[in-house]
Amino acid sequence: MSNNNNVDEEVSCCCCGPVTVGDSVPCFEMDAWSPAEVAFTKVSSCKLKETGKWTVLFFYPAAYTPVCPTELEELAENHAALQKLGAEVISVSTDTKFVQSSWQQSEKLLEGVKFTMAADPTGKVSRIFGVYDEETGLALRGTFIISPAGKLVSSEVSYYNVARSAKELVRKVEANVYVGAHPDQVCPARWKAAK
Repeated sequence: MSNNNNVDEEVSCCCCGPVTVGDSVPCFEMDAWSPAEVAFTKVSSCKLKETGKWTVLFFYPAAYTPVCPTELEELAENHAALQKLGAEVISVSTDTKFVQSSWQQSEKLLEGVKFTMAADPTGKVSRIFGVYDEETGLALRGTFIISPAGKLVSSEVSYYNVARSAKELVRKVEANVYVGAHPDQVCPARWKAAK
């Protein structure tokens, strides 16, 4: 009986629309390429939750495109700052893990990438976050911050032609970490953590 309930819960997460801010993120798993380990690996949202870290999911349309490597290059430049805040960074596209491996190792702009690059070729995880484009089979540019408790606390989605700012992402993670530790406080516009 409890197994049926779990199945119903999982189906309802995937069939009733994308996860939104304030929702618990359902369990999912993806194959991935780890540039840091130079090896294929797996990404599991439930295992990430068990680590007690923040998670940043960074969806991008595709490998071998003009804008995506510039975004991932800047994300790589800010990766250490995000790690210092206790965040695990995972980029996601609908490419296969083999395409990501080949692209990361051949694209000069991606030489500094050390975060895990997850593969979502069926679009299952992209659909969970509402970024899957059914016409193209690609993911829109989506950035999602997930708390250590597994709740979605920040969501940003934009179209294919405008890149995001990794520095602003660092500020958002920093602000969410701060209010997570100080729930009675807020972070106004232009907020920066005291140094």
